Amino acid sequence: MICILQLGTIDYATSLNLQRRMVELRKHGEIGDVLLLLEHTPVITLGRNAKARNILVAPELLTQRQVEVYECDRGGDVTFHGPGQLVGYPIFDLRGVPSPDPKRKTLGVIEYVRCLEEVLIRTCGDFGIAAKQIPGLTGVWTDCGEAAKIAAIGVHISRGVTSHGFALNVNTDLSYFDLIVPCGITSRSVTSMEKERGKRLSLKEVAKAVAHNFAGVFSTDLSWVETLDALLGPMLDIPARPPIELRRLRGDDDITWA
Repeated sequence: MICILQLGTIDYATSLNLQRRMVELRKHGEIGDVLLLLEHTPVITLGRNAKARNILVAPELLTQRQVEVYECDRGGDVTFHGPGQLVGYPIFDLRGVPSPDPKRKTLGVIEYVRCLEEVLIRTCGDFGIAAKQIPGLTGVWTDCGEAAKIAAIGVHISRGVTSHGFALNVNTDLSYFDLIVPCGITSRSVTSMEKERGKRLSLKEVAKAVAHNFAGVFSTDLSWVETLDALLGPMLDIPARPPIELRRLRGDDDITWA
C-alpha cells in the first residue's frame, strides 16, 4: 500500500525537513510507504555530484529572479524546481518491495530508478507524449525527433529507505533552465509536457496519472491522504528551516543515484 499525499506548493527547505522526518519514521516502521506530490517555489538544487560551474549566472541574478540555491544529499548534479513542475518524493522501504529479478528478493537501487522512469514514461504516454529511457543516462526523455529531457530523477537511500525522487516538467517555465547546465548534460535540451502538447495541462490530472502508474509499476494499492496531520498525527514536528550541512548527514549505508 502506498499513501499518496498532495501538498501543493512548499519551499524546498521545508520539504527537506519533512523528508528527513518521514524517513526516520519509515525506518522505525511508524508509517508505511508514502509518495509526496508537490510543487516548489523556484529553487536550484545541487546533488552530491554537483559542480558549481553548472550554475551559469551570478548570485545577484538568482536573487533578482527569486531563485534559492540549496545543496542536498540526493545523487546527481544541478537541477531546477519551480511552479508548474510536479515533484514526487517517494518515502519507500525497498526491503519490502519485491524485485522482478528472480535472483533478488527485494528491489535494488538501479531497479528502483528504472521503476521511477517507467512510472513517468507511462504518465507521459497517458497525455499523448511518447517518452523513453536513454541508456547511460538517468531520467525520462521525449521519443520523437531530438530527444529532450522531460523529467529528472535523483534519489537517496539510507538503510533501504528512499528519499528525494523525480521532477516532471508539466507547465514549467523552461527559461529557468537557462540559469544552469541541467544535470550537468550540455548535449541535451529540456522540455515540458506543455511544450510537447502545445497547451497547458492540469497538474492535478497529471498527479492522478502519476499515482495510478505508481500502483501499476510497483504492483500495489493506493490510499489518498488529505493532510499531513491525517498521515502523521502527533508525530509531525517539521521545522521550516533547512538542515545544517546536509552532506554530513549520510551514514556508511547511504546510497545516492543520478
